[in-house]
Amino acid sequence: MTIRSLPQGMISSSETMGTAPGYMPGFGNDFETEALPGALPQGQNSPQKCAYGLYAEQLSGTAFTAPRGKNERTWCYRIRPSVKHVARFSKIDVPMWKSAPHVLPDVISLGQYRWDPVPHSDQPLTWVTGMHTVTTAGDVNTQVGMASHIYLVTASMQDEYFYSADSELLVVPQEGRLRFATELGVIDLEPKEIAILPRGLVYRVEVLEGPARGFVCENYGQKFDLPNRGPIGANCLANPRDFKTPVAAFEDRAARSRVIIKWCGQFHETFIDHSPLDVVAWHGNYAPVKYDLRTYSPVGAILFDHPDPSIFTVLTAPSGVEGTANIDFVLFRERWMVAEHSFRPPWYHKNIMSELMGNIYGVYDAKPKGFVPGGMSLHNMMLPHGPDRNAFEGASNAELKPEKLDQTMSFMFETRFPQHLTEFAANIAPLQDDYVDCWADLEKKFDGTPSVK
Repeated sequence: MTIRSLPQGMISSSETMGTAPGYMPGFGNDFETEALPGALPQGQNSPQKCAYGLYAEQLSGTAFTAPRGKNERTWCYRIRPSVKHVARFSKIDVPMWKSAPHVLPDVISLGQYRWDPVPHSDQPLTWVTGMHTVTTAGDVNTQVGMASHIYLVTASMQDEYFYSADSELLVVPQEGRLRFATELGVIDLEPKEIAILPRGLVYRVEVLEGPARGFVCENYGQKFDLPNRGPIGANCLANPRDFKTPVAAFEDRAARSRVIIKWCGQFHETFIDHSPLDVVAWHGNYAPVKYDLRTYSPVGAILFDHPDPSIFTVLTAPSGVEGTANIDFVLFRERWMVAEHSFRPPWYHKNIMSELMGNIYGVYDAKPKGFVPGGMSLHNMMLPHGPDRNAFEGASNAELKPEKLDQTMSFMFETRFPQHLTEFAANIAPLQDDYVDCWADLEKKFDGTPSVK
């Protein structure tokens, strides 16, 4: 499917991408958009001479020979080719952003953990310096696994830009509003929304309303996709039309600019004399996207029992094992609970997946106390977890009438790899030392007396 945007106003050399952004609907669509009329060539990708003196350049998100339905690329028509957006590189230290493998001998990742919200700092923190890694999994060098982060952002990037060659980033705001001025357009993001920033995409992050705090899932592996719905059919869960991709916008601005690149877990900087956000027109299917979590339509049991939490998957990043994700992004939002003669909250279990949860707002039904907005929990692979005593007793004895689970939104980054704690997660972030004790007062209820029917 191709969607073409209406022509947008030019961003002049004295302006930045400061106007309200426009968007095109759809997930994985083949879009085309131009900020100047006629900037987009028709009938071919690379004409001998492009309109307005632009350069044609392809940004590839998959191998050239990937299957047609999985092949992702975008043709960009830009003021300068991107070879002009980098110069000589120097290594820099970004101390709080870690990549896998990152296994510390003195940190015990085996356990059930929960954290209070990470407090804001008095120091000015940008998107890069404010990224704090909580867990890592897999190996960034072999492009499998992921990392989870908390971001604390109080300052806009000034003549500074970033891209990750390692990963795509799934951004989940919890507090504050951010603007992502990217090569392919502008995304404004607030709590109850998410965004995906593709690997290799250059962008600048500005604070619209701060301080800003949220969660990031850094995906080293195959890209996030919509899950197959199977017997659910064509509708519900996350519908493609609710994903929004920005229209073209550009900067033609001369200014000494710093470009920071994450590559194989290391950070580098390079300096140029202009803004790299100079794509005047583009077409393709490799682009950033935002999604409003309030449009997620959950499905569930309408008679009895509780389905697996996989029923709430918003996005999935596949692995080489069919049906086993490199990462699942799962959403627990408002919904009706109607199951008869059933224990309605999530049940006790342990499985092969490692689950990092975050609370965006409200109360999570399996942990009514202690799991607060902005907080996190980690239940690593093959470690049992489930409701605390109060949640169990409440659900076991509740009148099973239809009940609206309201004012709640939590999520899960789930991966098939074990998640290893960083030094920040183990010793700096506000860890709840007593979390594991929430199951200590679960009572033995066994009665061996045969029941009489």
